[in-house]
Amino acid sequence: MPELEKNEEQFLELIRKAKRGKFKIYIGMSAGVGKTYRMLQEAHALFKSAVDVQIGYIETHNRVETHALVEGLPMIPRKKLFYKGKELEEMDVRAIINIHPEVVIVDELAHTNIEGSINEKRWQDVAEILNAGISVISAMNIQHIESLNEEIEHITGIEIKERVPDQVIRMADEVVNIDLTADELIARLKEGKIYDKSKVETALRNFFQSDKILQLRELALKEVASQVERKIENEVPRNIALKPERFLACISSNHETAKRIIRKTARLASYYNSTWWVLYVQTPGEDGDHIPLATQRHLINNFKLATELGGEVINVKNDSIADAIVKTAEEKAVTTICIGKPHLRLWKIILSTAVFNQLLHKLTASDIDLVILS
Repeated sequence: MPELEKNEEQFLELIRKAKRGKFKIYIGMSAGVGKTYRMLQEAHALFKSAVDVQIGYIETHNRVETHALVEGLPMIPRKKLFYKGKELEEMDVRAIINIHPEVVIVDELAHTNIEGSINEKRWQDVAEILNAGISVISAMNIQHIESLNEEIEHITGIEIKERVPDQVIRMADEVVNIDLTADELIARLKEGKIYDKSKVETALRNFFQSDKILQLRELALKEVASQVERKIENEVPRNIALKPERFLACISSNHETAKRIIRKTARLASYYNSTWWVLYVQTPGEDGDHIPLATQRHLINNFKLATELGGEVINVKNDSIADAIVKTAEEKAVTTICIGKPHLRLWKIILSTAVFNQLLHKLTASDIDLVILS
C-alpha cells in the first residue's frame, strides 16, 4: 500500500510539472552585463513569432539602450502601494495571473517586495506565476545565490541582503550566463552605460575592480556549467548506473562555522545534483539546560538555512559524536562526510582531537570519504 501511494504521488507530481510554466533565468556576474537587455531582445523575438509575451516587471535603470527595447512590448501595469507615506510600485502578481499571457518577463528575481505585498520576495511571486501555467523569463546576479553568500562577501567585502534560495535556480528549465570580460564591463561603466557618470569613480574604487569581477565571472560560469551538467544528468539516459553521491554535513553549535559548512556542502550537493543532510549531535553537555538561548536560536536558524538550501536536518542525541556520525552515514548510505576544520594545526588535530581521531578510525573500514572544509 505505501508503494502504491508513493507511485500516485509521483504521478501527481508529473501532472503538476506538466501544467507548470517554463522557467528561464539569465545570470550575470554583476550589474551592467546586459541581462535585462537580452531578456527584452528575446521578448521582441517571441512577440514577432506571435507568442503572447508581456512585461510583468522590468528595471531599465535609465539605460538608454535598454529603455529603447521596452517600446513595442505589452506591459502589465504595476500595483501601487503606500509605504512610509510614499506611493511605490510593485509587480502585480494577481493581474499577471488573471491576464494569463503565455510568457511574462520578470526582472530583478532577488528583489524584496514592499511591505504589504502578497509575498515577501519576488522569487515567490515567480513561483506563483509558474504554478498558474505561465512561463517566466527572469534575471539575477550571481551574488544573490544563497549558498554563495559567504564567498561573495569575501570577494566583494559587501554583505548581500537580498538572496535567492538555491532550489529556485534548480527549478529553472534553462539557465543562461550573460558574460563579458572584466575590461569590457569596466569600459561600459566608464562610458556611463551602467550608472550615472557621477557614480563611476566610486564604483571603480569599490565593486568594479578587475580582480573582483574575474572572481565573480568565474562563479557565474561555474554555476551555469553545473546547471547544464544537472540537466544532462536528469535528461540524458546513462548506459552505466553510477552510485549516486550523498553528502552529510556535520555541524556543531558554533554558529559561523556551521553556516559555512552548510553552504559549502549545499554547493557540493548542487554540483553533483545529489541528496544531502545536515547532522547535529546533541551531547549531554548541550541539552536545553546547558546551552545558552542565543546558541539555541543560532542552531534553529542554521537548521532553517539547511532546509532552504534543499538539505534535510537530522538532530540526534548521543554521548559519542563519532558514533552518531558513522551510524547516520551508514543509515543514509552517505558517500561523503563534510566536517569543519578544528582550529588547530593538522598534527595537533590528529594527536589531540578525540572526535576526529575516532571518526578516522571508524571510517577506515568504509567507502565513505571525509572532507574537511575550511
